[in-house]
Amino acid sequence: MFKSPKTVLLVLALLLSSSWNVQANGKKVRAGNRSDAIILPSIFPELPSAVINYVRPNLLYGLSRYAGPAGMWHPKKGFFVQSTNPSFYGLNFPTTGGNGLYFDLLITGIDVRDLTWEPVTHEGITATVTNVVANDHSIPSEDRGKVVARVTLIGPYAGRRHSFWKIDKIPKPRLPQTFELVGRHIGTGDEVVKYGFVLKQWFVDLQRTFKYSGYTAGLCNRAGYEMPRNKDLTNASIESNGNNRGKYSKYNSYTRYIDAGFFSEWGCMRYDNTAFRALPYWSMRTSNIDKRDIVSATYGSIGWPDVNSLERFICVSNLKP
Repeated sequence: MFKSPKTVLLVLALLLSSSWNVQANGKKVRAGNRSDAIILPSIFPELPSAVINYVRPNLLYGLSRYAGPAGMWHPKKGFFVQSTNPSFYGLNFPTTGGNGLYFDLLITGIDVRDLTWEPVTHEGITATVTNVVANDHSIPSEDRGKVVARVTLIGPYAGRRHSFWKIDKIPKPRLPQTFELVGRHIGTGDEVVKYGFVLKQWFVDLQRTFKYSGYTAGLCNRAGYEMPRNKDLTNASIESNGNNRGKYSKYNSYTRYIDAGFFSEWGCMRYDNTAFRALPYWSMRTSNIDKRDIVSATYGSIGWPDVNSLERFICVSNLKP
């Protein structure tokens, strides 16, 4: 069939021209001859009405005490789309990101294999969409094995090129930045569906485990980043989490909530092909930055280290207001 509307219009014009020439030059034209009424099959089928219902990060620890509010989080599907209005993309997941993290767009109304997506890049961060067979262990059995559109974030990270003790500068994106992903029909190129979000913070795992000391306290700063506070990582309610107030958990663990901490959004840090690990990370206490805590990247819980604690270092591009 014809691949584009322009091709169709050209063919239609040629057919009409041929019809008129036959009538004008023919020896006999019967009254009522309607050879100019050319009947063609439907050449402008309606595009599918596609809808993104959910965006799905790791669902592990998304039930019961970890589940977010009903209008935001579905324990078996992920986050609800909060807005399709570009002016309010900042309400959507994710507001935080890190190299190699990914989430799935759960789309109905079209086979995702009929869509094509262009990568979007801002400030050295690229969001790409590829079709994958989703077999992550956190996905419910009824959805496992289905083809989905998977969004992967690629951006600055702390590479192994650094020596164990020496940390070089890591490129730091200027945030916030708005990302709009547009799914177009693979045959016509027409826009079918789109999804937008605003990244406000970028996290890097230094891939190192240290005791907290005068030297290691400055690792993030030497990389050009900040050491996160508890509220940058979790909405656990062990302390008043400032901007996360109203978004906090009732427990010493995260609840899945947009814009309420890195782990609160992304959940347990069990993602393939990323440096982040489901382990405790050093953090500053929100209410007293001179105090150091540890935050679990499995549950989002806040703990108190002892003098011999060896934990991983995570850094953030900018602190939450």
